[in-house]
Amino acid sequence: MSEGLPPDPVPAEDLRTTEVDLGGLVNVLATHLYSTPLVALRELVQNAHDSHTRRLLEDPDGDHRPLIRVRADADRRTVSIEDTGAGLTEPEIHAYLATVGTGYTRMLRELTGNEELIGAFGLGFLSAFSVAGQVTVTTTSHREPLLGHRYRSFGGEQYSVEPAAPRPGGGTVVELSLKNEHAHLADEHALREVLGRYCVLLPIPVYVGDDEQPVNAVPVPWRQPSDGDQHAARMRFATAFGRRFEPLTAFPVHPAGGDSDAAGLLWVQDGGTYGSSDNRDLAVYLRGMLLADDARDLLPGWAGFIGGVVESSRLTPTASREDLQRDEHYRALQRTLTDAVVDGLYETARLRPAVWRRILARHGQDLLGAALCDDRLFTLLADDVPVPTSQGDLTAGALRAAGGGAVHVALGSSGGFEEMLYRAMQVPIARGDRYAVLPFLRRYAQLRDCRIVELGSERGNRELFRDPERPLPAEEAAWLAGALADPGEQLVPARFEPAGLPLVLVPDREAELKARIEDDQADARIPSAALRLARAFTARTDGEVKARLYLNLASPAVQDLLTAYRDGHTGSATAAGLLRSLKVIMAAASAGGGGGDLTGALAGIGTAVSALTAAVPAGLPGVPDSPGGLTDEG
Repeated sequence: MSEGLPPDPVPAEDLRTTEVDLGGLVNVLATHLYSTPLVALRELVQNAHDSHTRRLLEDPDGDHRPLIRVRADADRRTVSIEDTGAGLTEPEIHAYLATVGTGYTRMLRELTGNEELIGAFGLGFLSAFSVAGQVTVTTTSHREPLLGHRYRSFGGEQYSVEPAAPRPGGGTVVELSLKNEHAHLADEHALREVLGRYCVLLPIPVYVGDDEQPVNAVPVPWRQPSDGDQHAARMRFATAFGRRFEPLTAFPVHPAGGDSDAAGLLWVQDGGTYGSSDNRDLAVYLRGMLLADDARDLLPGWAGFIGGVVESSRLTPTASREDLQRDEHYRALQRTLTDAVVDGLYETARLRPAVWRRILARHGQDLLGAALCDDRLFTLLADDVPVPTSQGDLTAGALRAAGGGAVHVALGSSGGFEEMLYRAMQVPIARGDRYAVLPFLRRYAQLRDCRIVELGSERGNRELFRDPERPLPAEEAAWLAGALADPGEQLVPARFEPAGLPLVLVPDREAELKARIEDDQADARIPSAALRLARAFTARTDGEVKARLYLNLASPAVQDLLTAYRDGHTGSATAAGLLRSLKVIMAAASAGGGGGDLTGALAGIGTAVSALTAAVPAGLPGVPDSPGGLTDEG
């Protein structure tokens, strides 16, 4: 046979009929197709809805009051779903109710093009056997109002049909005799909660027990006339529908045309989020019936603070009707929802400034990342979203103003000496280790044409630590490096403010990153693709310099130390030891206890003080009677 051509036909006498293990098929479909037994309630209520739609199509002028009523009997351990719909004739029971994969609803929709019919696969009735050992259906067709029929099946493999008293007006009752493990479903309070969510958008009223108020009595704002306070109506619906968080504001989803006919409501949740936390909460309804209760992937990944509900008639369900097929309608809805979130945030910032401030305060971290994902959001948020800094949350503009026209951001997670320096200078430092802060500020600096100083990078450090007016002689630089620097630290003579700070140790953040990703445990902590990218980035860093020790030549203490060394003063080494101990103590304070031998540093201070006070008797030339440091006199 040539590749790509159909196979040669098989002679008819050699063809065999595929055998079907009905018992195994029913078990798979009824027990394993659905993720939760509650789906059985949804499927049976959906069938009741479609029965009403069918009756309206077949008898549009008839006297028909549509309703669905669900009852529970805890003593008998039963749940029944009653409707006043079209009902079934006996042939229809055999053809549709008792035939797997054959659905009258699907056929009717194909014939009429009616988009209000929900069913599609002819499998929904089987879900009853996932919760019930016995299913009894008592039905009367509106076309044969004097004939009633009762279908009864144990387990779905075998069934019987017998005559029954006709139901006045027609319709159907499906009674489930619950299995032991599902007896808890025979609870009307639980049924109200479940059906209130499943059926909230159904146009036919759904009652539980003898209730006079249907569970789906909540007004649907996008179906209401546009007069009155639309925002208040949206907030009422969002408050009633939201499961985990109260809504801060709500905005509509409008049909976008093309492949998306979805309409609905989105809201900003009043639940704290940070960085990559994902509290997206979206329910999707297909022709009024809940299809997917957790369709978060339809919302943009950066919108971890958004909840909502949408309905559509074009989305394609999977066979279990608990998820959506990822087709062109799905992708069109993703685009529609992204636009709706962006438009809604713009509307809130423009029309409800007090709410907008609450959103910024609650979701500032998420919004920093969101701004990087959408140019429209960056334009909206650039000057409003709070940035975490060493002086609390500040906007990028306030950070820039306090930094004298430059935005300062620390790359490390522990603050380090660079932050200590800026604390002394009273300049706020953005927390570059926090989610999205560094890329957001980089983009902000580019947009506003201002400098960004990244503390911990070699380029950023050059912004902070100016070159000395004259370079140190090589001999003096080598002595200072030996006296002050530890292995892995590079001594860098510089000038910076305040002059009272003699030295600053700045970790090399790229070397820190290299060490982390080359650690033996990195393969277990970091996904392989991300690890390859990170190692490619750090390959340019040799990692030998772990930190740079900037020595402040503008400091009087450092000048005194150099003068003593040049004059051969015997206390110069002791004074250098004091500065070295100061470096270690400052490292411990800034890094939470790490950064050197703190005990040794404290002991070194005691030794230095003892040596300096014992070096020359008091009152001799060059030794002050009160503390004042080294002098130029020997």
